[in-house]
Formats: sequence, structure tokens, C-alpha cells
Amino acid sequence: MSGGVAGGLSRRGVLRGSAALGLALVVPLGRASGAKASALSANAFLSVTAEGAALALPKTEMGQGVFTTLAMLVAEELGLAPAQVVVTIPEGDSARFAPIDQGTGGSSSVRELYKPLRQAAANARAALVGAAARQWGIAPERCDLAGGMVIETKGGRRLPVGDLLAAASAAPLPKDAPLRPGSALRVIGKPTRRLDSLAKVTGETVYGIDVRLPGMKVAMLAQCPMFGGTLAAFDEKAARATPGVVQLVKGADVLFVVAENYWAAMQGYIAANPQWTAPKAPADHAHILAGLDEALAKPGFEAKSTGDLAAAKAKAARPFSATYRQPFLAHAPMEPGSCTAHVTPEGCTIWAGSQVPAQARDDAAKALGLPADKVTFHNCQMGGGFGRRLETDMVVRAVELARQVPYPVKLMWSREEDMKHDMYRPAYADQITAALDAGGRPIGWEHRIAGSSIMARLLGQGFNGVDADAIEGAVAIPYALDAHRVTFQQAESAVPTSWWRGVGGLRSAFVVESFIDELAHAAGQDPLAYRLSLVTDPRIRAVLERAGREAGWGTPLPAGQGRGIAVLQLWGTIIALVLEARVADGAITVPRATVAVDCGLAINPLGVAAQVESGVIFGLSAALHGEVTIKGGRVEQSNYHDYRILRLNEAPAIATHIVDSGADPGGMGEPPCAVVAPALANAVFAASGKRLRTLPLAMALERAS
Repeated sequence: MSGGVAGGLSRRGVLRGSAALGLALVVPLGRASGAKASALSANAFLSVTAEGAALALPKTEMGQGVFTTLAMLVAEELGLAPAQVVVTIPEGDSARFAPIDQGTGGSSSVRELYKPLRQAAANARAALVGAAARQWGIAPERCDLAGGMVIETKGGRRLPVGDLLAAASAAPLPKDAPLRPGSALRVIGKPTRRLDSLAKVTGETVYGIDVRLPGMKVAMLAQCPMFGGTLAAFDEKAARATPGVVQLVKGADVLFVVAENYWAAMQGYIAANPQWTAPKAPADHAHILAGLDEALAKPGFEAKSTGDLAAAKAKAARPFSATYRQPFLAHAPMEPGSCTAHVTPEGCTIWAGSQVPAQARDDAAKALGLPADKVTFHNCQMGGGFGRRLETDMVVRAVELARQVPYPVKLMWSREEDMKHDMYRPAYADQITAALDAGGRPIGWEHRIAGSSIMARLLGQGFNGVDADAIEGAVAIPYALDAHRVTFQQAESAVPTSWWRGVGGLRSAFVVESFIDELAHAAGQDPLAYRLSLVTDPRIRAVLERAGREAGWGTPLPAGQGRGIAVLQLWGTIIALVLEARVADGAITVPRATVAVDCGLAINPLGVAAQVESGVIFGLSAALHGEVTIKGGRVEQSNYHDYRILRLNEAPAIATHIVDSGADPGGMGEPPCAVVAPALANAVFAASGKRLRTLPLAMALERAS
């Protein structure tokens, strides 16, 4: 294929498809005494009551702040304060919310729901205003909705929303009511504190791991630590003799230890001392890396081909090539895996935190051989997701156990079990070769990618050879090129892989932005000026210039320190990051991070800043230390002591600068994370003169020293 982009379905394309957890204090809105209790339903997830609005959010909250941001959209159109919108977590049910996808990933929540939520709330406002206007015998244009009252804007008459719900519900609901104009916005764009913070700090919020039910038992699972291995034996007598142990359930590659509580289950697991049978050819890290290099040498499947690459190579003054390598990464969320399930003759009820609650319900039903309508999935808040909870293996494991016991059971993963049985971010090898003109500008660009394909596992025979996630951020780059070719070659191992925060954009940004920096150095040009010379999009230019200006680009730094920059346009957002790095005694420290971001309309500037700070910290953890290694078929890392997360004393000062372009809102969950590794690698080069092309950088620097 040439002249376009290939790759089939993306991550969002395969996102398919609780206990209600109120997150706001309900403030009465002037309901008249004796008014009939009722509600106006705007659609499947939004209704208006006399007390405010109720939003059954078809997206998952896992720390990114969507409960607040999306409540602000509803509050804006209904004339409420954000705290007067009560957000609940609905059950997994793809049919209820169609065509809105109930999956949460790909920085999609705000992008997907910005217009539908505002429109639904505006339609409800129009219905209430219309009901009041009919009662008063005036035109609806003479009325507005604010503070739980429909107000006659010039005459001063008022009617409580509670008195209008029945009449508004009886009339046809408007479909395309006008949204409030930009000049009238009073909530959107205003810094707003998280609505769910108090519930979290007081322990009111229920995470999946917090679920408790009458008669519930707690189970710990032990899975074969070797990919492809099986359970050989265990000491059943010793395990059953452990105080609190209730039952042991054996599977082909797993042992479930059921007990009265987690401590007893863990002690029973230790006493059971499970033994495992290794696979015939255990996975080995060196062999996996060699497989990536072999795949990189193959032609690959074409993902993009524009311009005449052969002609560009022929007229180039010289070529420039570099190869980059990235490791497997674990998700390592603060909340390890857990799932509570209860199987009865009537069906199955599940409580867990999932980024795909509807898919989790469907997969549980399939595992149990039940119709989907016999399974109820109560989605919970999550202590981190990062893509791990896009997979449903934890839910399937839980129902596998629950069908064999007569009581509700909470299946819990230890931190070590969570780390050693993750679905890992794939390892990759990339090579870019540029055809440079006499001035050192790239006129031809060939990018070869090799790695595990997440999409191949999901699509099966429908996979066309190009992984849409792996090429994300490689097929569309910020720079103008005469000829641009991207290929992907699948390279699989026994290591299970899945999405990780910003998978495609994150892995591609490290390669593309490191390479651009190398080209700037080879041309003898300033890295920021070189980028600006290749950029034609005014939004990208504005973001780059703002980041450079705010970071003091070009001003002197002490010896051993340097600045690095990276830019990315993805998920509807443009972001540039300048990091300052200090290299001393073989160690890298990062004192300062400066971010400029054009995310379109910033609905909640505080939320944008929080996502930037979160993403920079998450990205630094991976860029400096993140690596999963395999020995004898086993993952070597087990907890935060050997899979390091950035510590408080290591965190930089982070400044966020929002560039307002007037565009529709873009995603913010993943862009900040994606630009960290290249900005840091480029800063390390500026500080030390050492060009690091392999992640993690702390280890790469050690090898280079």
C-alpha cells in the first residue's frame, strides 16, 4: 500500500463496550414544597432532578479526573455548580450507552463526551425553559436556567426546576438545542478542584480492592511463574492446616487458596509451596532481544508511504541512520489486581475496577457459559489503570474460582503476583534512516519498527500485518517531509503484551524526537531552531516557541547540566516538554520540567496541570528505570524495590503553560507521558555529550560510562 496510512483498528477501535458511588454533596435547588418528585431524562446517562443533575458516567475514573471535568460540562449547560452534579458509576452495559463506548483509554473520555454531554444537557435546559415559557405564555428566548430556577430574564419571574419536571418530561425532548456561547461560559475553562478528593482522603471511595460482602471469603492465587508452565504439585495438607484457610482450588496453571481473610490466604499459599513444571523452551531475555533485531532486518509490512523515497535517497547529500531499543514495561498500579464474584443458580454478580466494564461482563459470561444478561458487572474506581485494566484476565480468573465455591469470593493479586503476571508493554526495536540535503534537512525518512503486536492478538485472522498502536506517532510526525515510509514487523515471544499509558505515541516519540535531535546536532544547529525550521503547522510552532521561552531555552546552565526538548501531536493535543537534566557521578537527576500544551479548549485548567504532572512523573519513572527482564521463563522484577517508581525527592519542579488555540478539547491522559523519554535523552546528551538510544536511560548511562 502506498500514499496513505494502514494499520486497521486502533486501541480505541477495540474498546468494547456498580454500585453507584455518589461523589458530590447534593444541594437543594429551590424545589417548591409539595412538588411532585420526578426527573427529566436527557439520555441514557444524564437526568435532571429538583436537586440538580445525575450523571451515570459511561467512562471510568482511575485518577485522571474525568468525574470532575465531565461534570463541569453538564453544570455549564444546566446553570449549576459542578458540585451539584452527582456522578455515579454505572454497570457494564454496552447496549445502554450505544453509540458511546463504555471503554476508557486512548485519552478519549473528554474527546468523546465533550459534545454529547453538552448537547444532552443543553437539550434538557431547553425542555425546562420551554415548559416555563409555555406556562408564562412567553417566548423561550426570554428565559434562562440558573441555580435550579428557570428565570424570565427581563420580567424577573422564577420557577423552580422541581415544578417543571413533569411538564418538561411530557413534551418531546429537543434534539439540537443551542449550546451556551463562549462568551457566556462560567464553568468551562475555570480552574476547578476535584469533586471526589474529599471522598478519597476520608476513605469513602470504594475501590475494587475495598469490596466487602456478607459471607464473603478472600482468595489469593498463585500462577505459574514461567510463561507456558503448569502446576505440578503443592502441599495440600500443610495449606489446609493453616488457620483461616477454607478451601484450595486447583487449575492447570494456577492454585487458588481461599480463606477468611487475605492474611490467612497468604499464609496458606506459603504453606502450600506450589511446584511448577517448566515449558520446553523457557523465554529468555537475550533471545527475545535477538528476535527483535532479526525482525528489524526484515522488509516489514508497509504502514505508510508518501512521496518518492528512492528519489529522495538518490538526490540526498548523505544518509543518517540510528537504531533505538525499548524494553518491556510493567503497569505497576498502586492498587494491585482484585475482583469479587458471586456465582448463583440465577447468574453471576461481579465487583471490580475495569477500563472496559461491558467487555469484562461479556468475557465473564463467556467463561461461565451464561448469557450476558445473566451477569451483572459493578464497576468500581481504580487506584491506577494505565492500560492494565483494559484486559479482563483478572475477571475471568475470579469467575473461574467463583463458579467452584458456594459463597462470594474476592480474588486478590499480591504485588508480586501483579508484577510477575502483568500484560506488559511490548519491547521494541526501531531504525530510522534519513536522506539529508546539503543543509542537513531530512527530505526522505524511512522508519522501521519491530515488536510484539497487541492488535494481532485481538484481531486474530483479521490482522493485516501492521499494528495500529505501534505505528501511532510514527506515521504522523510534526515535521514536513518530501518522502516518508513506515513499516512494521511483528516479533512475538512468550511474554504477554498489552497497552500501556500512551503505547504507540510513547514508544514512537522516543524514537522520532531523539532522531530529530541527532539530525540537529549533525547539522550543527540548535535543536529547537532545527525543529521550528521543519514545522509548518502554526499550532505546533506556537507550542514549541512557548515551551522554549518559558524554559529559558538558550540561557546558560551550570557545567554538567543540559536541556532537552521533545514535541508530539497526538490524541487531539500538541505538547512540548523541556527537561533540564544533571549528569554527575554516573547518575541522572531532573531538577526542572517545563511544559507547553495546546489541548484545545482546556475545560479544567487544574485538571490539565494535574495530568501534566502525573504524566511527567510516570514518564520519568519509565524513562529512567522502567524495564522488565526475563530469565528462565520468569519475570525477574517483583515489587517497587526492583521495578522503581520515581520518588518524591527525585521529582522535578513542573510548570504547565496552556496554549489556547480555540480548538475542540484534546486528550490529556497520555501526551505528557509520551514526550518525557526523548526530552530526557536529549537533555542527557546536552549535559554529557553521551547519546543514549536504549531505555531505560539510567542503565544505558551506566553502560556508556
